[in-house]
Order: sequence, then C-alpha cells, then structure tokens
Amino acid sequence: MNKIGRNDLCWCGSGKKYKKCHSDFDSRIEFFEHEGKTVPTRELIKNEEQIQAIRESGKINIAVLDYVAEHIKAGVTTEEINQWVHNETISRGAIPAPLDYEGFPKSVCTSVNNEVCHGIPSEEVVLKDGDIINVDVSTIYKGYFSDSSRMFCIGDVSEEKKRLVEVTKKSLEIGLEYVKPWGLLGDMGHAIHEFAVQNGYTVVREIGGHGVGIEFHEDPWVSYVSEPNTGMLMVPGMMFTIEPMINMGTDEIFIDEENGWTVYTADEEPSAQWEIQVLVTNDGYEIIAY
Repeated sequence: MNKIGRNDLCWCGSGKKYKKCHSDFDSRIEFFEHEGKTVPTRELIKNEEQIQAIRESGKINIAVLDYVAEHIKAGVTTEEINQWVHNETISRGAIPAPLDYEGFPKSVCTSVNNEVCHGIPSEEVVLKDGDIINVDVSTIYKGYFSDSSRMFCIGDVSEEKKRLVEVTKKSLEIGLEYVKPWGLLGDMGHAIHEFAVQNGYTVVREIGGHGVGIEFHEDPWVSYVSEPNTGMLMVPGMMFTIEPMINMGTDEIFIDEENGWTVYTADEEPSAQWEIQVLVTNDGYEIIAY
C-alpha cells in the first residue's frame, strides 16, 4: 500500500485526515497480511458516501422483489416476471443490471426446479402448482449496484421441495453468524457447507458469491465449500453477496449449450438459492438487499 502522511487526506475519499480515518485500519490490515492472510485491496473498501448510495440501490432491489412476491402464482410465465421486474425497476429511476450484461437478454434471472441459476425468462415457461423458483434481481441506481434473490413455492409444493427451500434459507442465516470484521470468508463458507451436508444436501462448488456495489461483480469470489481459516479477510467497508446454491441430489452441474447461460443440476433434482447483499461493519454486518 502507498504510504500516506498522518495529516494527509485519507485514501478512502472521506475527506478526513488519514490519522483520524484509516490509519489504524491499515496497520491492522498489514498485521494480517504479514500473518499470511489474504486481505482486500483498498478498492474493495466502500466509504460512507458510497455505502449510502448503495443502500438506496438496495431499497429498490428489495421493493422489486416485494412486488414479485405479491404477484407470483401458478399460471404466470417467467417472461411476465421479467416484465414486472423491468417495469418496476425503471419506474423507480433505476436500471435492471442483468439486461445486456455480457449478452444476457433479460432483466432478471428466473430459475425453476432443477435450474440452479441464470434461468432466462420465457413466455413458454408457465409456473405450475408444485414448482419452486428463484427470482434473482439486480439493480443499478445512480451507478451503484445491488443484488439479491428469493425462492418462491408455487401452490402445493411437496414436503421434499419445501424442506430444501427452508434448509437453504437457514444455511444463509448460519453463514451470517460468521460475518464479522477481521474474520475470514472461508469460515462462513465452511459453516454453510457443513449445515447443508448435515441435512442431506450438496452445495454447488463452481459458482459462488461476489463483491458488489461499485461494480456488478467485484472481488472477492465467495465459496460455500471452503475450509476453515481460509479465504479473504472480512473488514469494515467490504460488501459481498451470500448466495449458496444447494442441491437435493448431486452437486454436479452443467450449462445449457444452446443459450450459454442457464445452469442445471446434472441429475435433474431440484436446486434452491437465496441471496443477500451484506456490508461488513465495525461490529458485525448490515444487510443491504434481500
């Protein structure tokens, strides 16, 4: 890291003198780095102005998912969900982040039953009684990004699918208990993995969470099959998603060869995912979007 004079303005952009802002923070970072830990770069640390802007984006993301929750039901097509998300996002002065992102053709991801993630909305996919679906909403508001997803049970869902959805949500809550300043991401991922396995499920290995806020996808990559005492150091100002993808059967997956996006379970068994966006704070965490 570049050395800064104690009376110089802090590198974070707060406008405060370095000695009253991130001086002690940087000293602690250096200690952990000398201990061999992976530490975040300064670019991953959000300042208060950025955090507040990202919170506003998160509020829109939450509102859009709330709208979906109020209207989703059997008989609705996933393309209708796409239109809801697009219109509700635009009406709030924001932009759907997935639209045209690396060629993705829609404003939201809708993943049904054995679709793990990145399902593309379609007029041909009609939700029916017994389906489970993940709706993944991502928002750009005034240049700042938010990202979260929820599971929905459509009509009379089997007990097996309900349990998968519930355990997946609980695994996220367990992971949250490990989000604290100066802890390690690997501890969180390990806790999520252990809980899922104890309940008879598997966790997708190839796809994980990610940093978010200034960009759609930032470092760090967040694994949910990690080992304890590994992964990047969590520090105040870091922001990332927690979004384990938990399968009823094998953890093996494949990508649709035709559309290049939709991820499926290899054995066609159901998969579930909840996603939240969290900020690491001085005393724990803050949920930015859910």
